[in-house]
Amino acid sequence: MSPKGTPPGGASVIPHPFTPEDKLPDAKLAEAKKLLGLPRIVVICGSTRFMAEMAEADLRETAAGRIVVKPGCDMKSPHELWADPAGAEALKARLDALHRAKIRLADEVLVVGDYIGESTRAELAYARSLGRPVRFTHPDVDPGGEAGDGR
Repeated sequence: MSPKGTPPGGASVIPHPFTPEDKLPDAKLAEAKKLLGLPRIVVICGSTRFMAEMAEADLRETAAGRIVVKPGCDMKSPHELWADPAGAEALKARLDALHRAKIRLADEVLVVGDYIGESTRAELAYARSLGRPVRFTHPDVDPGGEAGDGR
């Protein structure tokens, strides 16, 4: 695969993961949202141990007139979809990629909970690399100490 995301044979694909240097798609998405009159989109990030808090944040953000996207699977709770360890590992990778797509779609990030684990830390770094503003329900857990600054 070439650096621009073109596989052998020349078929063009969108680079994945999204690179911060490629601002054109981001600008086009922002313009499309504006033309469609979409409200601000907030992505909720955080450990799935805070699923109840995420639901409350979703409620409050929605009541404030924002579109909310958040994790849809709590792999810490038993379910047949991730009962098989090999299948669970593959699903986790797909869910991580899906959540990065939600971060690209969103206008801002809301981190829920009083704990930041490895996955959330990576999501924060990704969001900040894209220039997404970040808010915290517990600002003291911001690993960068820059809550709300968008870095």
